Amino acid sequence: MPGPSNSKKQRKSRSKPQRPPKESKPRTPSLKDGNDTSAPSSPSPQQVVTPPLAGADFAANGTAFTTLAVFEALDDCPGPIRDVPSIRHDHEHGERQAIALKQPYIYDPGNGPRVRDTRAFLTSSYFAQQPALDDPLCAEFAQEEVLQMLMTVLPDDLALMLWYNKSRATSRICPSCQRLYRLGDTLPPLMGENQGASPHLAKEQKISGLCSPLCFIAASLSYPNAITSTWGRMSDDMDDASWELLNTPDPSASKSPGNLEAYLSMLVRMTRLHDLGLAQLCLPDLDFDADHEMDVASRKLAKVSLS
Repeated sequence: MPGPSNSKKQRKSRSKPQRPPKESKPRTPSLKDGNDTSAPSSPSPQQVVTPPLAGADFAANGTAFTTLAVFEALDDCPGPIRDVPSIRHDHEHGERQAIALKQPYIYDPGNGPRVRDTRAFLTSSYFAQQPALDDPLCAEFAQEEVLQMLMTVLPDDLALMLWYNKSRATSRICPSCQRLYRLGDTLPPLMGENQGASPHLAKEQKISGLCSPLCFIAASLSYPNAITSTWGRMSDDMDDASWELLNTPDPSASKSPGNLEAYLSMLVRMTRLHDLGLAQLCLPDLDFDADHEMDVASRKLAKVSLS
């Protein structure tokens, strides 16, 4: 009701100065606010506009589009973006093709590892055994000059195998089948043959590296009458008739690079000698049947080729 008290209150309210409104402070979110714990929104980045696709390009479920639509969309993109997938594909394809073309230098057909690339094998510190420098004879054969002399009479691969076999203590590469093994290993048969345990086999493996009777026969086909008397024996253990048969040249054997049989037969003959016949190779004018000339040749060989 209007009265005296109401008029006094109205006058007091008019006389009081008005306070400025308080500034509202941003309220930190709390768990009481429910799930809305997001920070104040920031300006959104500029959106990338993609080329529009026609409605017919979408599948019936509305979630996928056809391959044709993808290529049509890529055609509208800039050149570098469109070319990136093809460049990456070509690079990966080239790497896979290079790996596929590079063959390993060791492979296993099922009856023991084989050395496919002798030079690459010798550079391996994991598979190749180091020269036995504590053995005087192995240390002499391990010299590079011996390898160079062997390469003058044998193909490179055979020369490398022979040089490796004569300069290593226990590791061997069979010159006939390229099987990698160690002296004392029980080797699986090559063609189902029963080779058994033979003292001549162990000696032949140490002398020439030929791993089995089958490989020795294949390497000695140029001397069929001397196979039995030569098997596992050095020249000191052979009679004169067998040594004469082994040193009789085969007229049908040619020294062409593709005639591996002739070079394997030469390797068999060379390995019957303690020095591989290198003394005769370096000093062909000397008569090695005479004892005094043999001593002179041995001393000269020690100075020229094995020093």
